[in-house]
Amino acid sequence: MTVMTGRNHLAASGRPKGWRLLRAALATRKSATMLAFGFSSGLPYALLIGTLNAWLGEAQISLATIGVLSWIGLSYSFKFLWSPLVDRFPLPLLDRIGRRKSWIVLCQAVMIASFAGLAATNPATNIGTFAIFAVIAALASATQDVAVDAWRIDVADENSTVELLSAIYQFGYRIASIVGGAIALVLAARVAWGVVYIIMAALIGLMALVALRAPDTERPSADVMHGALHQPGALQPRVRLIALAIVGVSWIWAILTIASFMIRMLGTSDPKAPHPSVADFTKEFGPWIIFATVIVPLIVAAGTNWLRSHKRHVLTAPDSTHTPARNALNHLYVSLVLPLGELAGRLGWGVLIVIGLILTYTLCYNIWSSFAFPFYLDFLHYTKDEVAFASKIFGIIMTMVGIALGGYLFVRLGRLPTILIGAILPVFGNFVYADLAQGGPTIDLVSHTLRLDALATLFGSDERMVRLLLAISMENISTGIAGAAFVAYLSGIVSKNFTAVQYALLSSLTFLIGSLGRGIAGEAFDTYGYATVFRWTAAAGAVAVLFVLLEWMRVAAQQRRAAASDPQRTLDESASGGLRESGQPAR
Repeated sequence: MTVMTGRNHLAASGRPKGWRLLRAALATRKSATMLAFGFSSGLPYALLIGTLNAWLGEAQISLATIGVLSWIGLSYSFKFLWSPLVDRFPLPLLDRIGRRKSWIVLCQAVMIASFAGLAATNPATNIGTFAIFAVIAALASATQDVAVDAWRIDVADENSTVELLSAIYQFGYRIASIVGGAIALVLAARVAWGVVYIIMAALIGLMALVALRAPDTERPSADVMHGALHQPGALQPRVRLIALAIVGVSWIWAILTIASFMIRMLGTSDPKAPHPSVADFTKEFGPWIIFATVIVPLIVAAGTNWLRSHKRHVLTAPDSTHTPARNALNHLYVSLVLPLGELAGRLGWGVLIVIGLILTYTLCYNIWSSFAFPFYLDFLHYTKDEVAFASKIFGIIMTMVGIALGGYLFVRLGRLPTILIGAILPVFGNFVYADLAQGGPTIDLVSHTLRLDALATLFGSDERMVRLLLAISMENISTGIAGAAFVAYLSGIVSKNFTAVQYALLSSLTFLIGSLGRGIAGEAFDTYGYATVFRWTAAAGAVAVLFVLLEWMRVAAQQRRAAASDPQRTLDESASGGLRESGQPAR
């Protein structure tokens, strides 16, 4: 009889959950490090995308300005643009501590300095300097995410599998979201905001000490990178360079356009000075930004597909040229052009529906999510302790309930029905928040009918707190279901040959319109009030519902064609849960 060791038993029993996951995280050096890296990734995101807005709201910064400053979240959307630099460039002096560790430690040092800068700056009198520190921190945080994701894949082995490390990463990330959200708010009720951010910077410093002791991997030879691009049938390097230049110029223009507007919007320290209109900017440049970052890359991808299929400007013999510049360009090409090229080639015109769904699916709740703390604290006048519990503790529990329900619905109903439910429910969540903004008459009626108000009284609470908890329950369960369904959808649509890169690119698009919309949402909240804007964003969710229905029709048509060509294969796929996009060629 073979005696199974603790590690092998862990691998054999599948992915652990709950406290078993925490024990697994502390069982090995790699998994314990992964827990710390998950915390180090989640903490700055919570502090910059959510908690920072509570500070700004308390400082009486206008919602329009908060909306524009929330564009720092685009750093996480655009991080794949500089991921080749993180992957290939050895940092002077720091590279000796490790290929991935060097970047992680550098980013942590920059975040510590940036949080110290935020702590030393008064946003009410110097919002421009405050914004600079926030932008630098967001860029460092997004870059750290690139390095951490790569580290997780690099160090995985049979004892610390990618699946286990990914689960531990999420565990650490969720702990950080509580620390950077609930605990930060509780602290802010008792000490100055600057002190809170100094404490959070010290926590990142502790994570840097862990990073210094983390294992790492050797840097691979550049000669083995992207071998397929050197084989006959691949596009010639000159053509790849032209395609990459077109996409690169489009992305750079979009980023510089957004950055220049942020500078103009946040550049003045005089609160009485007129600011540029976010609504005018979004109306004038928003469509062009979407065109530059989505449509242009799709057109270029389709063009490269056409050239390859017609044997135009392709290699006729293996290309043996390996230079640092060529390898860097190949890496950028694989990151920016090839993933969309594969998707367009596989889905044909259906790629427009898929991209439309990806762009709009999270729209109705991503647009206003950055304003949750100002809404709770400054408009509804809940205390920091109340919001900390309701939003960051109770709310996270409700999100996890939603994720569990999403997984259950996915198994019971299938992929597209669950995705449709995930598109519809957040629309109702926005109407609930509109009711909350108007005093919660409908929420109170539900609370009284279910006797929740009486139950709250028994626990020493009141109807006002029940009102907030019910609204957060509806919102977080809805978005939890939607998030679980959407992750499953993206996982099914990506190609097995480009899983990591394609998933990173497509998932980044989900934040694009939402991030742009936050600017105009902030100005709209100031002008029209919360209730009206919540209803507008609910109506925007109808666009996602439309794209889900179109996608359902597209997949159904694809299944009919597959059934006509291979009935037995379709029966097998139906029995296993439906047609997986990544394995199917375009027809």
